[in-house]
Amino acid sequence: MNTQTKEKLQAVVDLVSKAMVDPDIEIDYFIPGVEKSEGLSDDSKGPYILLTYPLSDYNKPTRKVHLGSTMLQNSAEEIANQVTFSIEEFKGEIDSVEMG
Repeated sequence: MNTQTKEKLQAVVDLVSKAMVDPDIEIDYFIPGVEKSEGLSDDSKGPYILLTYPLSDYNKPTRKVHLGSTMLQNSAEEIANQVTFSIEEFKGEIDSVEMG
């Protein structure tokens, strides 16, 4: 990963962390060379952000937001906006299923 991409991904991590869309959603990062939350592994291609919505001890839906080469063509702000939208969409989907 080149320096420019690392800097962009660090900016994305900072922007997403500052946005903190919903405190109920846990956000973990797997971005080699930039940010890596404990316990995450490279079981997918490329960097990703793992979203977890803990509803109970046994019900913790997750979603991966992959930061692929197409997404990385955008600015850090655009990527952060896409990630933020994915977080809101994920929470809305889970809430609609849980609430009926």
